[in-house]
Amino acid sequence: MAIKKKHLKGALKYYQFHNNSGSDQKTGLNNGLTCSLIITTYNRPDALLKSLESVLQQEVPPDEIIVADDGSGEETREVIKAFAKHSFIPVKHLWQEDKGFRIARSRNIAIAKSDCDYIIVIDGDLLLHKSFVKDHLACAKEKNYIQGSRVILSKELTEQLLNNKIKKIQNIVFSANIKNRSKGFYIPIASKIYCIRRSRSHSGIRGCNFSLFKSDILKVNGFNEDFNTWGKEDSEFAERLFNAGVKRRNLTFRAIQYHLYHKEGNANSENVALLQKTIKQKLKYCENGIHQHYRQ
Repeated sequence: MAIKKKHLKGALKYYQFHNNSGSDQKTGLNNGLTCSLIITTYNRPDALLKSLESVLQQEVPPDEIIVADDGSGEETREVIKAFAKHSFIPVKHLWQEDKGFRIARSRNIAIAKSDCDYIIVIDGDLLLHKSFVKDHLACAKEKNYIQGSRVILSKELTEQLLNNKIKKIQNIVFSANIKNRSKGFYIPIASKIYCIRRSRSHSGIRGCNFSLFKSDILKVNGFNEDFNTWGKEDSEFAERLFNAGVKRRNLTFRAIQYHLYHKEGNANSENVALLQKTIKQKLKYCENGIHQHYRQ
């Protein structure tokens, strides 16, 4: 997939105009906390490009972008290479061989290679509201797992976005055929009320929009790489965090992302059993986790 320079032109202009004072804004967020944005991907280069472009439009950009690639082909490599050439944000592309669904391992490798204090994780088929990174950083706190908001787009809207027929992503919340419409409204004042509340509920846990301190991830040994098919790896990771004293905070009406259409999967019985084991035994640590990647 060849990347056209005109697709990046608008994003780059936005970045230059709005982020001349980006470092000043960031200094005021948690005392200049450094942040890695990790983007997971697998063989969807058109969606990944849109996601990357939305990162360049952030009011407060991350310190680095890490693409955690679960075995994509050459088209994805070309998109990332071309984007990195024009990006003002450092980009790392971490590829692993395609041996099935190994997103837990892919995320662990990316987190291990991060040079920053704070980790934000998204998927490569998501577009970000311009305040997305700023919102996560503003609420960052040790022993807190931050869950952002997600709007799910229809197949029709997704095709329009990928074909550059929708210019302003924030207005998409008024379109027909979207799910979670209420979560697409950006209302920072209302969000502060929800953000105060803390819980350890699994409801709405999504590995496509969360953040926390890297040190908290390492304490539970990251994601459990015994998960090698789709589903529940994010809930099991969150459960171990909760058992270790980390609390969940929801950023309702902030940290908004727009999820491009794809068919949803279902977790198999093995993955459900792994989650139930962690719940019943109140596990805080997994054996097959992130620390092995520090020895490589």
